[in-house]
Amino acid sequence: MALVDDNLTAAHVAMGGEVGDFVALLKPRVMSLVVFTAAAGMFVAPGSLHPLVAAIAILCIAVGAGASGALNMWYDADIDAIMSRTRNRPIPAGHLDRQTALMFGLVLAVFSVAFLGLATNWFAAGFLAFTIFFYAVIYTMWLKRATPQNIVIGGAAGAFPPMVGWAAVTGNISLDSIVLFLIIFLWTPPHFWALALYKQSDYAAAGIPMMPNVAGERSTRNQILAYSLVLSVSALLPLVTGLTGWVYAVPAIALSATFSGLAVQLWRAPADRMKHKARELFTFSLLYLFGIFLALAADVGIARWLEMIS
Repeated sequence: MALVDDNLTAAHVAMGGEVGDFVALLKPRVMSLVVFTAAAGMFVAPGSLHPLVAAIAILCIAVGAGASGALNMWYDADIDAIMSRTRNRPIPAGHLDRQTALMFGLVLAVFSVAFLGLATNWFAAGFLAFTIFFYAVIYTMWLKRATPQNIVIGGAAGAFPPMVGWAAVTGNISLDSIVLFLIIFLWTPPHFWALALYKQSDYAAAGIPMMPNVAGERSTRNQILAYSLVLSVSALLPLVTGLTGWVYAVPAIALSATFSGLAVQLWRAPADRMKHKARELFTFSLLYLFGIFLALAADVGIARWLEMIS
């Protein structure tokens, strides 16, 4: 019976896995955040796209994000097999081989860039291509295993999607789109370092130089607090540039105050409560980013509606 099971497993891998395995390669939870911020960037940008073109653009950005995830899993299969939160991914679990994941990621990358260029403009397509390259090569292949600043620098890849969405509408970038980038860029270190604080053993076993493993818990908590406070200030920049008004300001202030409050609690927490507080901050950080970009879209949408009926 064991021999039959082994043969079936080998055949399953040889056939390239199941649909669910390919979906898992796309990192759908990460993709959902990328799609949402990109769609928000597209919505708040001046100008408009035909609804069908906008839907195609969002699909292309989603596929590009999925390509990045597949290429990340292809390269990181060795360390994914070591870490508890990643060992059940398709490659380390034996559902897909690395070559299949590589080809899948490359095909999706080419498809997403080409179709975005044809549907919108080639500036946005080039920006998407650069985003995929930055995540797969600059972050995954270089920074992730080389420096505790991996998340700080590599976080730019996750901050580009709203700029890509903006560029799909306008064909360029602007101060407002840079502000959207900055919010996600500053959000990324406290988000991932909070995760790293309660997953230190995983990162240590995999040999990844995350900040807590290199600089220690106290230094990491200091930096989380510093980034959180700067993020809270930066979240108000859309008001300064005139992109948004008070519809955005109220939830942005409330969300940022809560984020900073949780960062302070983590900073002050005794050693036996540190992981619990880190998990709380990490969990809320996901809600924070969704809330900020939802408030952005709501503010701009309401302003446009009021202008239309006036």
